[in-house]
Amino acid sequence: MPRQRRSNDWGFPRWRAYGGASGAPEAQRPCDRAGCDQPGTCPAPKAPNRPERWWFCEAHAAEYNRQWDYFAALSAAEAAAEAARETGSAGSYQRARHWDWGEGDGSRSRAELDALRLFDLPPDADEADIKAAHRRMAKANHPDVNPGDTEAASRFQAAQAAYEVLTRAAAARAQGNGSR
Repeated sequence: MPRQRRSNDWGFPRWRAYGGASGAPEAQRPCDRAGCDQPGTCPAPKAPNRPERWWFCEAHAAEYNRQWDYFAALSAAEAAAEAARETGSAGSYQRARHWDWGEGDGSRSRAELDALRLFDLPPDADEADIKAAHRRMAKANHPDVNPGDTEAASRFQAAQAAYEVLTRAAAARAQGNGSR
């Protein structure tokens, strides 16, 4: 008669693990730091280019990584060349170009930043500064003050449009929907 390979107990709820284990929790590897009773979940190399690993808890892994010097075995020239290669001056790890697109803290849209730039205001300008800059620009470029000056009229229209963009965005933020 062939040996039985599976359990005939397929009823639910299953209180034991599949495969016949006793249901005891798996033993966790302890932290390799002397005196630590936390589970060792973070591997760390014992030596460069070697497969052996220490297994530390998070706190001891952070301490170990703070003290790790990757360039210890390299000469000063080799270390500088390796650092330059890794930072992207000659290698593939470069700062993403899209990080240079924006400015400010990211709370304003591109249209708002353009409007603030028109008023010569910083990206973190508040509503009082925006209102004062708009009034100054509107007074200086109003068509009644500069009759027949088409450049002043276009600057006045640009100021009106920029102020409208900024006030709509402020109203949307005040309502709490955060739409830009």
